[in-house]
Amino acid sequence: MTEADGAAGKPRSHGRLAVSASLQPRELMTATSRLKGAWCARLVTLFPEAFPGTLGLSLTGKALAEGLWALETIDLRGFGIGRHRNVDDSPAGGGAGMVLRADVVGAALDQAAIGTPPDRADWPVVYLSPRGRPFDQAMARAWAEAQGITLLCGRFEGVDQRVLDHYAVEEVSLGDFVLTGGEIAAQAMLDAVVRLLPGVLGNAASTEEESHSHGLLEHPQYTRPAIWEGREIPAVLTSGNHAAVAKWRRAEAERLTRERRPDLWARRDA
Repeated sequence: MTEADGAAGKPRSHGRLAVSASLQPRELMTATSRLKGAWCARLVTLFPEAFPGTLGLSLTGKALAEGLWALETIDLRGFGIGRHRNVDDSPAGGGAGMVLRADVVGAALDQAAIGTPPDRADWPVVYLSPRGRPFDQAMARAWAEAQGITLLCGRFEGVDQRVLDHYAVEEVSLGDFVLTGGEIAAQAMLDAVVRLLPGVLGNAASTEEESHSHGLLEHPQYTRPAIWEGREIPAVLTSGNHAAVAKWRRAEAERLTRERRPDLWARRDA
């Protein structure tokens, strides 16, 4: 929307950027050239302006600007049908809502596939869907070991099943809840993946001690001040006995996992 200029009665943009559909992937944050062989994420989305979002902040944003990884968006609207570039239609058999068309999504996935390896282990193609396989740390590590990934961000009631079947698209869920679209889920999953890439965190050891890295939740963390609101840091952590610290952290991780995630604990015994 625009407002009328009080003096001339003409609309003005207030500095907002115009967004236009493009059939070519749009690379984000390219101030620094991408390093050769850098991991790449391609996002097929109706809302390319949603990216990089939080991925452009902190360590992931710094790594993106330095070319340690790349983020490209492919605007689904650019493949729309007709004058109004329609991307959806009514569900076959009736029902509420709209469904993303197979021909539109298929054309976008064809564009996203250009220059990618055919082996899905090297370049997964994923539809972010609440009915998909739950996303977890093991999946994040597998994706980080690939050359890149294509993520299809759904909208409305979903995507025509035929295009998912034709391209053998894997369905992955962020959790047992429903979002209005896949963009937020894509950012969360990419954050989990990018932080595992070499050079992003700086200290690779930090990822080895986190929750889910070894099938356990992470142990409690403490820092200064030594006493806060009458609560002290556990004495073992300030003892200087590294073996005792490691033993305490392991015991705490096991305790928290048993208490809070019995499903994870049961999996360790399976």
